[in-house]
Amino acid sequence: MNRKIPAITAFMLAFAFLVIVYLNNTVKINAFAAINDDEQTTGKTVYFTFDDGPSDRITPKILDILKEENIKATFFIIGRQAETRDYLIKREAAEGHTVAVHSYTHNYSEIYSSPQALVKDIKKCNDVIYAITGKRSDTYRFPGGSYGLDCRLISAATQCGMRYVDWNASVCDAEFGMNTADQLYENAVKTSADCNNIVLLCHDSTTKTATPEAVKRLIKYYRQNGYSFGTF
Repeated sequence: MNRKIPAITAFMLAFAFLVIVYLNNTVKINAFAAINDDEQTTGKTVYFTFDDGPSDRITPKILDILKEENIKATFFIIGRQAETRDYLIKREAAEGHTVAVHSYTHNYSEIYSSPQALVKDIKKCNDVIYAITGKRSDTYRFPGGSYGLDCRLISAATQCGMRYVDWNASVCDAEFGMNTADQLYENAVKTSADCNNIVLLCHDSTTKTATPEAVKRLIKYYRQNGYSFGTF
C-alpha cells in the first residue's frame, strides 16, 4: 500500500480549506467604513462605485442603466485602459458621473513598491483624465483598498492632494465563483444591511458580465428602501 497517497490527499484538502477561508475573509476584510464624517448624510444614501474600467463590453451597459434610471455614479478608472477608450470617459463625464483615479497600471507590486511609485502612478492616471476631460480628479481608490497598507503609502496619497474612498458594501463581482446576477444582488443586500450611508463596490471590467443586471436590480431595491443616490 502506498502511504504517500493519503498524505497527498490530506494536504490537498487542507489547502482547499485554507483557500476557502481566505476568500471568505477577503469579503469581510474589505467591508469597512468608507465615508468621512463630513461627507455622511443624515438620510439614507447609496454610492455606486465602479472599479477597473473602462471596458468596451461592460461600461456602456452600466452607463445605459444609470442614464435610464437618472443616477450618477463614481468610476475609478485604470489609466492605460482609458487611453484607448477615451469615448467612454468622455461619456461618463458628460453624463454627470465622477471620473476618479484608481491606477494607471493596476500592478500592485509596482504601485506599492514605494510612496514615490504610488504618487507617480496616481499622477499618470490623473494626466489621462485631464487629457480627456480637461479636469483633474481629487478622488482616489487604492487598488485593493486602503486596509492594511503601509501608512506611508496612505500619507503619500493624501499629501499629493487626493482624498481616498474605500467601501463598506460589495457585490463581490471580483470574488471567485461569484458570477451570477442573483449572487451579486444578494451579496450587496447582505453587506449593506443596516447601513444608512452605503459605498457599494462594483466593477466594470470586461469579465464582469453579470454586474449590469445586478446593478439594475439593486437600484430598484435601494429606491424601494428609501435610499437616495450619491457620487463623490
